[in-house]
Parts: sequence; structure tokens; C-alpha cells
Amino acid sequence: MAAPLAGRTVVLGVTGSIAAFKVPHVVSRLTALGANVVVVMTANATRFVAPLTFETLSGNEVITDMWPERKAGVAPVEEAVSGRERLRHVHLAEAASLAIVAPATANIIGKFATGVADDFLSTELLAMACPVIVAPAMNVNMMESAAVTENLETLRRRGVIVVEPEVGRLASGAVGRGRLADPEDILRAALGVLLPPQDLAGKRVLVTAGPTEEPIDPVRHVGNPSTGTMGYAIAERAVARGADVVLVSGPTALAAPAGLRFVRVRTTREMRDAVLAELPETDLVVMAAAPADYRPVSPSAGKIKKTAPKLTLELERTEDILSEVAKAKRPGVGVVGFALETDELVANAKRKLAEKELDLIVANDPTVEGAGFGTGTNVVTIVGRSGAVEPVAKLPKLQLSDIVLSRAIAELGWGGR
Repeated sequence: MAAPLAGRTVVLGVTGSIAAFKVPHVVSRLTALGANVVVVMTANATRFVAPLTFETLSGNEVITDMWPERKAGVAPVEEAVSGRERLRHVHLAEAASLAIVAPATANIIGKFATGVADDFLSTELLAMACPVIVAPAMNVNMMESAAVTENLETLRRRGVIVVEPEVGRLASGAVGRGRLADPEDILRAALGVLLPPQDLAGKRVLVTAGPTEEPIDPVRHVGNPSTGTMGYAIAERAVARGADVVLVSGPTALAAPAGLRFVRVRTTREMRDAVLAELPETDLVVMAAAPADYRPVSPSAGKIKKTAPKLTLELERTEDILSEVAKAKRPGVGVVGFALETDELVANAKRKLAEKELDLIVANDPTVEGAGFGTGTNVVTIVGRSGAVEPVAKLPKLQLSDIVLSRAIAELGWGGR
């Protein structure tokens, strides 16, 4: 039987902390599962653990400098990931399925958050397109400082997974938050990215994302600031969990995730038509889009000149896609809705859940820090048909997507398949 991580390259960055002695266990476990692990060490990290330790465990060259020195019997990184030499920091970033920084000092966290690239590891992190896990380790006062707190928040907003440090006795003798997470916790976070459950295999999932635009004239429209990030993240994680995914998206600046069928629309009516066309073959609908609620009754065929001091628009309601889906779906099809509320969040979410005949609703308040449009994170309350109400603290939208999909599967009773 093939090792579960065969063919996956994991870049593991080690920085200058006494906690570096825990990291060989992570390398050993990932390697045993078949991963091709490439370790990148900062100069300070080599003072705590010898590169030879990681070379022995991974079988690959350990990168400690931008300028390589070839060693007999150890595979150069360029050959380890591609079989040929190339500009290694660029190609390693392209080949990686996951990057982990453990332990992550305040220094590397600050560099990553602010775009500093002055050694191999910081340069590599900025070149990464794959998911990144950061496991901080430092003195409690550093951990709780405003600078580190803000830098970690910046990374979370960008989708970086932070494996939180533990509370305990630190190297300084102080007791507090700052101990590197248990290596098994770091490994679990890595496997969650590399080996997501295939609990949506054989299911067709339809996801809507982004805003819609209702033309006023050829150059103006009624819309909202939705970026589509939440819907795209859900679609990406549904693909990773084995689903056959269709993503119906309004206008966004995002690239479509790989491995799905992408349908681009502009108006609410176009989104409604696309969703209803896909509905007969769909098992789960996740309505993460933010379609416009109103459209101009009579959009102008030509650009409206800016001559009058005031302009009055007559608006009409757009189609209620969620209600139409509830009426048109066949028995057994799951529907997840989203609710954006600025008051009585849970009460309004429960009302919408009942009115629209949903299985699950994800409610959020855009006035809460870290929630709403244009952020890489969200703060939500998930309400299920079963009556379960689950507040979820601020998380990157990619992580939140897995929680939403898991809760939908539980509500639909698919977990026992």
C-alpha cells in the first residue's frame, strides 16, 4: 500500500528557539508517512539543533543559506523536488504542498507578516502559494506583546494556520503562554491540510460566491463589497474532501480553485438561472454569495450624464434564490445559507433557517472585527436544523470552510456512509 503522503513535498522551517529540539519528531513522522520533507533552518536555529539531525531523518539537504554547498550522499534540494537544478527557492515554493514553520520566533513572524525577505526561509515563505502553518514559540511577554499579536492577526487574515502555543514552564523559568505546541498537534494540523477526510466523495456540491451587479447604465451598477473569499474557500475545501464541485460566481478578482467546474455570472437573475440549472444533479447547495437585493427597474442603455444635481432610481426586488432552491430541490438535497445581520444575530438566523427551509445557516455580523466583507477571516454562529447553535471564534475562511462542511454533513446524516 502506498504511503498516504507519497508525492507530497513539505517544507519545514526551523528558527532559533530552544523548542527546536521537538521538531525532529515532526520530520520523522511526516517522512514515515511518505512525505518528501525539506528542512530550512535559519542561522540561529543551527545553534540549537545540528542540520545533520534533519538531514538524517529526511534524507534531503538541509538549507541553511541562500548559496548552496554540495554535500556527498545528500540529495540537493533541486533534485529532491524536481530531478534537476533550478533556482531553488522559487522551485521549492512551486513544488511544496505545505509549509510549516516550527518553532516560529517573533522574528520570523514579523518578517512574514511585513514582507521582509532577507534569508532563505523568509524569502521562501513569501514565494509560497501552498497553505502555511505557523507554530509560535517564545517568552510569554514577547508572545503577548502588541507587535507579535498584530503580526499573527495579519497572518491569520491572510489564511495562515496558527497552531497556538501552550501554557507552561518556559525556558526562562517563567510560566505562561509561549511553549511550542506538542509535535503531535503540529502533525495533526499538517495532516488536516494534506489528508482531508474524503467524506464528500460521490457528492455533487454547488457553491455560490461573490456579489452580483445590477446595471444602472453601461458603466454603473448596484452592488456590494463582497469579495467572494468565503465561497471560494468552501469550494476549494469541498474539492479537497472529494466532492464534484460546481462554483457559480459573481464578479470577483479571485482565480477559480483547481479541480472544479466554474460558472461566471453577473446579475442576480443570471445566478438564479445558473443555480436552478445545476440543482437537479446536486446533493448539497452552499449559498455563500451576496446577491444584490434590488435592481434598477429601467437601466439606461447609454451612460447617464452627470448633469442634474440629483438622480432618482426606481428599484425593484431581485429574485430570492435561496427560497427558489428550497422549493425546487428534490428530497434529500442539503441547503446551507448565509445570513449577514447587524442585530439579533441568532434570532434572525433561526427565522431565516425556518422560512427558507434550510439545513444549516451561517450567520455573521459585519460590524464585528475580523468578520464581514473584504477580510481573510470570519466570526460566525452556525445554526442547524437540529437546533444546535455553535459560535465560532475568528478563523481564516479556509479553516472555517471545513467546519461549515462538517456541520452540514452532520446535519444531513452523511457521516456514517
